[in-house]
Amino acid sequence: MTRHRALPLALGLLGGLGLLVLVVLPVAALAVRAPWSDLEDLLGDRTNREALRLSLVVSLWALAASVLVGFPIAWLLARVEFPGRAFVRALITLPMVVPPVVGGVALLVAFGRRGLVGQWLDQWFDVRLAYTTTAAVLAATFVSLPFFVVTVESALRAADRRPEDAARTLGARPGTVLWRVTLPGVRGAIGAGAALAWARALGEFGATITFAGSFEGRTQTMPLAISKALERDVESAILLSLGLLAVAVVVLVALRERWWGRARWGR
Repeated sequence: MTRHRALPLALGLLGGLGLLVLVVLPVAALAVRAPWSDLEDLLGDRTNREALRLSLVVSLWALAASVLVGFPIAWLLARVEFPGRAFVRALITLPMVVPPVVGGVALLVAFGRRGLVGQWLDQWFDVRLAYTTTAAVLAATFVSLPFFVVTVESALRAADRRPEDAARTLGARPGTVLWRVTLPGVRGAIGAGAALAWARALGEFGATITFAGSFEGRTQTMPLAISKALERDVESAILLSLGLLAVAVVVLVALRERWWGRARWGR
């Protein structure tokens, strides 16, 4: 075997072993240990159905917020030179590296009933965010937003800007250039970023339980329900974990060719 082939083979074997140990083996263990005979009872349980419904609702609202807020941020970071841009980029990626529970504490201190902003929302508008479904959405958005911004910003920075320049030269308005040229050029990255943000929001636990609590039908998403089930019935927690895993895998696999394939080329 030639030397230039030995290194890729060694790296491939190392990566394959890591994938097997860190991903395949734990998932396989869940499937082997799952009490499949109890699946129907668990699916029929109102609490579990409500937790799954709430997880989908919260994660979809968080996805919408991430896209709505994240695209302008990504565009600004990629296309506009301004003082402190590196600091803003670091700030936007901060939730990716800090423990989610820290994010939950920060949200509670900011928007809790006695928080920096929350106290005024309570006094002026009689609005209380902490320990509500809205709090769960905010927590999920906090942790998922960076995934969308980082993905889309990278695509915007790498995109060929000549079509945009040509459109401006031909007299197209800025809004037309954005809608007809820029967005189609990075739609693959937008889709990939949205999928990553949604998956992160779906699995959020730490920030949610800290800022929103775990109240059935209001803030108890599926990850929180799994944690609660783990305290009393490990087998139920295993089945619920597989259910949540299956939902995420089905969506991500279904969108892989449509979005990730295009994201590589920004198309």
